[in-house]
Amino acid sequence: MTDAILALLHMCIFPGGLFALAVGFFFKGLDRRMVARLQRRVGPPLHQPYIDIAKLLTKETLIPKTAHRTAFLLAPVIAFAGMAVCAAFIPVPGVFQGLTDMGDLLVIFYLLPIPAIALMLGGSSSGSPFGAVGFSREMLMMLAYEIPLLAVLLAVAMMAGKGMGTGAEFSLAKILTFQSATGQFGFNPVMIPALIAYLIFLPGTMGVIPFDIPEAETEILEGPLLEYGGPLLALYHIGSALKTFVVLGLGVVLFFPGTLTDIWIVNLVWFLLKCLLLMALSLTLVKSATGRFRIDQAFWFYIKIPTVLSLISLALVWWL
Repeated sequence: MTDAILALLHMCIFPGGLFALAVGFFFKGLDRRMVARLQRRVGPPLHQPYIDIAKLLTKETLIPKTAHRTAFLLAPVIAFAGMAVCAAFIPVPGVFQGLTDMGDLLVIFYLLPIPAIALMLGGSSSGSPFGAVGFSREMLMMLAYEIPLLAVLLAVAMMAGKGMGTGAEFSLAKILTFQSATGQFGFNPVMIPALIAYLIFLPGTMGVIPFDIPEAETEILEGPLLEYGGPLLALYHIGSALKTFVVLGLGVVLFFPGTLTDIWIVNLVWFLLKCLLLMALSLTLVKSATGRFRIDQAFWFYIKIPTVLSLISLALVWWL
């Protein structure tokens, strides 16, 4: 009973829930601000994502006549719930070791695609032709970027497992312990291709330029999100903010989980700074310097580059 209560608190307050939501919206606001400055614009204030969500929550919920009502309403709830659960599994080195009984790489791998699946469900149930186009694009993109993610997670699991004599170790807590004893994977030459593959995975899973093809505003008018508004659209944005925290935090845990001191607040700030660095390298710089890919270009890009890089690390771990 106590474990269930603790798991619920971690899901609702820290590291998931309120903490992950506040951090995710802050990251999104900072990302928009940095992109604007790189493009010589003033940009919105840092608190703009909070304002947008507050405004959406006050709006009326409208459902298209041609929509499948149940699926249309459930899709954003599923996206939010999936990321709320996933955020609770992310350890914060030196602060929180994660839900050791449940938080492993396989669970996170199955939870991460939930927002994309919910987006496809919402787009296909909206009755809009733009939603249908967005559905097909999102499905193709998800197939492309999930392959290198799986290879990256397997490379990390095998790297830790071979060192611990278990073959493959999927527990995030044990992976953290192994790296604290032997060194961070991000500085290991064998794992550098996997790190690069993960950095390339981030803009695809977050749906930002140049991989924002499923919601391309100038082509299909936000695609699956076109018919959404008010609280339902707010749930999609909340889920996206939670996912921002999850994928950046997971990258830090997998490759750079080191701590500075035994003081938890210092380690928490250090963790967030590393998340910001990953965001700047993989999201902000790419978004500000590139244009949108076509869907075929994005698909083959993920098949040829991050997939090959992640498989190189996996092969090196297997043989060496």
